[in-house]
Amino acid sequence: MNLYILRHASAGTRRANPLIDVKRPLDKEGKQQCILVGNYLNALKVHFDLVVSSPLKRALQTASLVGTETGYDSKIMVSEALSPGASVSAFEKLVTDLNGRENVLIVGHNPNLAQFLGTLISSSRMNIRLRKGAIARVDLARRPGTLHWLVDPRILRGVYSNVTKSSRRKTSRK
Repeated sequence: MNLYILRHASAGTRRANPLIDVKRPLDKEGKQQCILVGNYLNALKVHFDLVVSSPLKRALQTASLVGTETGYDSKIMVSEALSPGASVSAFEKLVTDLNGRENVLIVGHNPNLAQFLGTLISSSRMNIRLRKGAIARVDLARRPGTLHWLVDPRILRGVYSNVTKSSRRKTSRK
């Protein structure tokens, strides 16, 4: 199984009240990050069998936007195992339940999502930095899994801005 681990995109400033913070939506930059990630996955010809998200609004919006960009049209599965307070054991149970699928996208939060990624690719407790909107591909054919790539939205923004520039040499005749 290829597990694509995506941290939710930018959602502005964290709220002090946890009841309000749960409903915090993506901001304009976050929506652009989702489109960049979706374009990147389309360029790789990735299609998801299942999309799983944390129940928080910003994660669900990220999952929905990236799923839409990649042509995923089924229902998004919501799992408490991806919520900010989830445990490693709950995450590992979720991954075990997902076995048998080819490509799965999961969307969650830091700091636990980075820890979950570390447990998939290492037998020791490894913590990997995941910025907002960052996505990683882990091959779980064997344990520990193999991290194939980790892409940050800033890298994608740089790549896509360079692609749109003209490739013709600049010449001037004076």
